[in-house]
Amino acid sequence: MAYIGVDVGTGSARAGVFDPSGQLLGAGSRDITLHRGPGAMVEQSSDEIWAAVSASVRAAMAEAGLTADDVKGLGFDATCSLVVLDAGGHPLPVGPSEDPSRNIIVWMDHRAVEQAERINTIGHPVLGYVGGRISPEMQTPKLLWLKENRPEIYARAAHFFDLSDFLSWRATGDLTRSACTVVCKWTYLGHEGRWDPSYFKAMGLQDLAAEGFARIGPEVAAPGTSLGRGLSAAAAQELGLHAGTPVGASLIDAHAGGIGTVGSGSDPTRTMAYVFGTSSCTMTTSASEVAVPGVWGPYHGAMVPGHWLLEGGQSAAGSAIDRLLASHPHCAQATAKARAVGKSLPVWLGEQAIAAAGSPSEAVKLAKGLHVVPEFLGNRAPFANPHSRAMIAGLGFEDDLASLLAVYVAGLCGISYGLRQIIEAQAAAGADVGEIVVSGGVGQSALAQQILADVTELPVRVPSCPEPVLLGAAMLGASAQSGDGDLSKAMRSMSDLAKTVAPESHALHGPRYATFLKMQAIGLDQQTINS
Repeated sequence: MAYIGVDVGTGSARAGVFDPSGQLLGAGSRDITLHRGPGAMVEQSSDEIWAAVSASVRAAMAEAGLTADDVKGLGFDATCSLVVLDAGGHPLPVGPSEDPSRNIIVWMDHRAVEQAERINTIGHPVLGYVGGRISPEMQTPKLLWLKENRPEIYARAAHFFDLSDFLSWRATGDLTRSACTVVCKWTYLGHEGRWDPSYFKAMGLQDLAAEGFARIGPEVAAPGTSLGRGLSAAAAQELGLHAGTPVGASLIDAHAGGIGTVGSGSDPTRTMAYVFGTSSCTMTTSASEVAVPGVWGPYHGAMVPGHWLLEGGQSAAGSAIDRLLASHPHCAQATAKARAVGKSLPVWLGEQAIAAAGSPSEAVKLAKGLHVVPEFLGNRAPFANPHSRAMIAGLGFEDDLASLLAVYVAGLCGISYGLRQIIEAQAAAGADVGEIVVSGGVGQSALAQQILADVTELPVRVPSCPEPVLLGAAMLGASAQSGDGDLSKAMRSMSDLAKTVAPESHALHGPRYATFLKMQAIGLDQQTINS
């Protein structure tokens, strides 16, 4: 018996095959294309993504050495990107390229900043469930942009999907949306089980309300709920599986990482899930409704069944580190050395930093007065400010490995200080956490794990599964196969911990955090001056 989890990230589609205890049996992946357009436009193709998903599932099955008979359930997660289709399920062009294959507005696309700002001036009560301010990463500003800038495409569109809901629809033909996607990114009120028509009327999308929300979510189900009759015959043939295989309602990718990790913690309501990928997401579960200004939510039923969720994070995390490293003159030489030993540049640099400093905690000394506020794509939390930009202080003309290590360590510290800031904002509102369970790239880096622990003064726990996001998606399939849709059962039975990284006190982090806050404040002042 096995379950398959499919994860579609920003740059690739991946699939993992897991046994009922959560052991990874096989994996496969395929790259997907990212198209950049004028300004802040970023687009993808749903047809290309589905083809990559199909190839990844077949590759994972081959590596696991299993047949379709062994697979008892399937689940999908993806980035919170917007997919646009016509009545026949065909893609529609969402940008000036006029290429219909480019029918996805990617999560990181910021074309709708002006629409988001307009929506925020309304002050509608639903904004109280997205941290007080809508983000251009969310879907209603993007829909408003389409209506205002591509009215003919908006009118022709019969389906607006979050990417993970597109995948479950493509697999089953079921139009049911996941509570995770519509609560977190579309303003669906999960605690009341309804859309709020007055919000859509106030912000200029009254037609969606008049249609009964048929184009964005006619039905909504909890993550892991079995959809339709399972895999359709056509999808089963493409994936190499049996028609009728149960498919669970989907999750956003970061939330799949949360599901794949918080079940291994001591208490989900005291455990922050921290997913560190291209961007980073923080997910904090609570038994009661807690609102934190600048932190998305509180969302009801969006991740852990029956609980509320606070979602924060940074719009640039792994991508910020990549940008910092790529801008350094020693990057090409270091990359060649890392490749020579079969490692990625961040992993190799982490090892070099630990060796140079003597221990992960002492590596902060390597930053040598270099400070980074890594907000290349704005501040996701706790300011919800898409205009915020990165700041770097302390650069010189150095071009050797030591200076590259300093940039890398300073970047990791900056991301960790941003996490500490979110934790402090939540604690001030009454949402304390006692531990952090990590996934994504940080889960593979001893240096990053220790810096996170030292900066936040919290234990950092690392799950046993090397692919907790894929595991979370596979849990959806297990939940669907069980028939009762109780995702918490799969969370308990399929996840555990590999290790705990205890925080070590270091005198440098206090003053460095203070400098981080000062630099961030200067950046906000500059926005006011330039506005």
